[in-house]
Amino acid sequence: MKRKTLIYLFAIAGLIYSCNSNGTQTVPVNTTPVQLPVYSVSEQDAYTWQEFPVTLEGRSDVEIRSQVDGYLQKIFVDEGAYVSEGQAIFKIEEQRYREALNEAEGVLTAADAALINAKLEVEKISPLVRDSIVSAYQLKSAQAALNIAIANKKQAEAAVSAAKINIGYTNITAPVSGYITRLPKKQGSFIAMADPQPLTTLSDNAEIRAYFSMSESDFFSFDKKHQGNTVNEKIKNLPLLTLILSDNTEYEQRGYIDMIDGKVNNTTGAITLRASFPNTKGLLRSGNTGRVRLDIDHNDVIVIPQAATVEVQDRVFVYTVDQNNKVTKQPIKVSGKSGTAYLVSDGLKSGDRIVYKGFENLQEGTVIVPEKLETKISFSNR
Repeated sequence: MKRKTLIYLFAIAGLIYSCNSNGTQTVPVNTTPVQLPVYSVSEQDAYTWQEFPVTLEGRSDVEIRSQVDGYLQKIFVDEGAYVSEGQAIFKIEEQRYREALNEAEGVLTAADAALINAKLEVEKISPLVRDSIVSAYQLKSAQAALNIAIANKKQAEAAVSAAKINIGYTNITAPVSGYITRLPKKQGSFIAMADPQPLTTLSDNAEIRAYFSMSESDFFSFDKKHQGNTVNEKIKNLPLLTLILSDNTEYEQRGYIDMIDGKVNNTTGAITLRASFPNTKGLLRSGNTGRVRLDIDHNDVIVIPQAATVEVQDRVFVYTVDQNNKVTKQPIKVSGKSGTAYLVSDGLKSGDRIVYKGFENLQEGTVIVPEKLETKISFSNR
């Protein structure tokens, strides 16, 4: 029995040896360090930007209203037309005002004649009073009548002037140069001074004003970056702005901030700024929307390629390379973005080396062969 057990055990051992001899061989692990491009961190000058939504307005948006009542006799322009200052826009029917002028002139003629008679009466009575032929009372009465005649003439003259002004109001001209908007009233419509809706609006778009709001904290940070002891001095040192149109294209001409509101909005906690943009080609119109981009310059800051970072649970990491070429996963603090670069405020210093790409499968403590980048990385096209 023991002999059979031993034979059985030897048979199993032989079988195991046979399997190991003819089976798959274990492949040795390749321990050669991998070559990866490495970026040397340095301090550079860079810029970031902030964008704010804006509403565009013309340099002056003037509501055109009638100062007299009457029928709209003539419209001289079309919607969207450009008009020059002083150009005729509307004509209100003037017949009733012409009749009022004729009546006022008639009253003035009568008042002028009454004044002449009053003067003659005073001239006639004055020597009679000196000769004691008539009493002084009559002279005083004549003098009072003269004063009344003078006042009546002045009133008649004022009525004539008012009638002429009303006739002038029937010719409505452009107070400034600009573009005509909609014309809600058509020829033949009755126009009243009390109409809530204007006849049209005239937009002077030679220069466009962009109004935007900045939070109180953003404004204080923005204000500290620019020199000047007063608001006017600081405005002169503010950077130019880029206007981003509603189709996300950049407007070809840059603008400048020319007004900072003197009061913070108590409801929103924001302060309003105004930027002006040239509009020589007339591309921009009052009522357009868009965004303004404000560039912020940074001097001597750590700048690294965004491609050399990885985000994990809202934290940003890089893979640093020490003197022994050992890789360490290092958290960093990003203070801003400039083009394709991150501005780093903590976690790196000038002279550090980081893995530029190919770090997806790197393990902590892995030794690599650094490969120097052949060309300088361009972060933005400012």
